[in-house]
Amino acid sequence: MPPLKLQTARTLKWNAIDRLLTQVLYALVGIVLANILSQEEFGLVGVLLIFQAFATILVDSGFGAALLRDKNPTQKDYSTVFWFNTIVSIFIYALLFLGAPLIAKLFQNQEELIPLSKVMFLTFVINGLAIVQVNRLMKEMNVKMIAVSNTISLIVGGIAGIWSAVEGYGAWALVWQSLTMAIVKTGILWIYTGWRPSRVFSWASISKIKAVGMSVFTSSLLNTISLNIYNFVIGIYYSAASLGVYTQADKWSKMGSASISQILTSSFVPLLSKVQDNKQDFDRYLEKTLRFTSFILLPAMTFMALAAKPVFHLLFADKWDAAIPLFQILSIRGIFIVYISLFSNYLLALGKAKAIFHSEFIKDAMIFLAIAATIFSGNLTLLIIGQASATILTWIILLPVTNRSLNIHLSALLKPILPFLLLTLIMTITTICLPELLEAIIDNSWVNVGCGNIRVKALILLTLQTVIASLTYYCSSKIFKLPELSEAMDYLLGRFRKNHP
Repeated sequence: MPPLKLQTARTLKWNAIDRLLTQVLYALVGIVLANILSQEEFGLVGVLLIFQAFATILVDSGFGAALLRDKNPTQKDYSTVFWFNTIVSIFIYALLFLGAPLIAKLFQNQEELIPLSKVMFLTFVINGLAIVQVNRLMKEMNVKMIAVSNTISLIVGGIAGIWSAVEGYGAWALVWQSLTMAIVKTGILWIYTGWRPSRVFSWASISKIKAVGMSVFTSSLLNTISLNIYNFVIGIYYSAASLGVYTQADKWSKMGSASISQILTSSFVPLLSKVQDNKQDFDRYLEKTLRFTSFILLPAMTFMALAAKPVFHLLFADKWDAAIPLFQILSIRGIFIVYISLFSNYLLALGKAKAIFHSEFIKDAMIFLAIAATIFSGNLTLLIIGQASATILTWIILLPVTNRSLNIHLSALLKPILPFLLLTLIMTITTICLPELLEAIIDNSWVNVGCGNIRVKALILLTLQTVIASLTYYCSSKIFKLPELSEAMDYLLGRFRKNHP
């Protein structure tokens, strides 16, 4: 086995490749579909995604994450979790199938939701069949094939979705895309891993992982509520078009935050679980993971917010302008979502079940308070500002909760963040000032800007912002001699093994 540090670096690399390829392909398909389909059609599928998110959590029931934390899971353990997931997924699908008319009635009597939901909900059943395969690969810190399966499924699913949209199938294009992706990914993982469940179901296996599993399930359920409650509220109290706008803003903002969070979870939970019994090593890796997270997270999500206008204009012209301010707010919120998720990963690695539950409960409580304060304003932007404020307040509350549970000083959770916060502020100032000057020059020299020219202008501004932000952050990191920059460069240039034995 290679050294743990090299193992972690390789895992990070393949997780990063996976998320990068996934998001690039997801973005390309999303751009095409967003230019073809209407806001109302995205809103219809947004409704279904609410129920699918909850169904996915119920299917896994937290046992997959519990196996990931378990040091030595057996074939019996894996088989038991597989059969449990399968039985639960079929049961939940049957309930949703029968409840399709009620879903349509709840969301403004949109009858089209009935056939859409009956097909769309098959995806969580199919994805559930590959939960164990994915967890086995993650446990081995072998995520290369996960990246391959995600990439291939996105390509095939994207082709199916785009073809359906071009042929005029409307919201069905998004359904066929999701279903095709699930079938392809599950098929690849079954063929590659070669793992098959035994004909065994052990209550002893369930009992062994029940405590951690139920804690993860409860926290995941609460987390899913906080992530999807706004889709539910907007779908009921606003309109399908408003939900479509929010769905677009939320989807594109999560491409950054969710990608970073998934990379870190897949890479760091197995690492931290290996050193869970050695507090000195655990605290050392905690600091390193928090620093590396901040090194990537803060500039990436801040830049997404800064570049929102040229990005949306380049991709969609002015079709989705209503989503731009929502996207910016949600991008900043994404920073705190990732930090909260990272705190939960620290607690999960140590099996702090109660602390995880308390964290999720606090987060959901803040969300519900924010909704109560803003839901009747009739202002969608104000509703989303409340959502972001609730997440920031949650992070502040969770700081002392997490440090007490981990038995570390509060500064251990704040000090690693500060250098990268300073560098991000420097990057923000330079990125805002110079492109605004160029934009003013362009606006004064171009008259009657059409759709094509909007995209040309957006491309110029985005290119300038990207160059300025990258150079500013890189040079600032060099000046402050941050080790994360040299480690990242060493790995990219193939010098990691030599310089970091």
